[in-house]
Amino acid sequence: MSKGADFAVAMAIIISVGLVAGTATVRAQEAPEAATADAASSEGREVYEAVCQACHMADAKGGGDAGAEIPALANNVHLADKDFMVNVVLNGRGGMPWLKDLLSHQQVASVATYVRREFNAYPEAVTEADVDRVASNGPASPAPPPCTSC
Repeated sequence: MSKGADFAVAMAIIISVGLVAGTATVRAQEAPEAATADAASSEGREVYEAVCQACHMADAKGGGDAGAEIPALANNVHLADKDFMVNVVLNGRGGMPWLKDLLSHQQVASVATYVRREFNAYPEAVTEADVDRVASNGPASPAPPPCTSC
């Protein structure tokens, strides 16, 4: 990817995160119970659509052209370990940029929960406390085997 394309992708992510952060702030002011499962799912969907969907696609099945392989998030066994997903979102992996400077820990928890539930069969919620722990200490569980499609 050229430097111009890298810059364009970075700007798109920054603008998208700003839009998502703004909507989350308004929602939290309007409804103090915004931490409910429905609100978290809604926030997770918004973050996914604004930040992740451009590469991982609307159906989370990834794809790839011209040598760029984007891993599928749907039916991804690695996402059974919620720490793995949090670590990848925070720190990036392969061609995926790190998002720890762009997303709040609440947004990371919401999008991780949304992807694990919506595109996989992993019902356990990822909490902000999980994200805090991974961000400060790294994953608590062993890393899965290297991903050949990531």
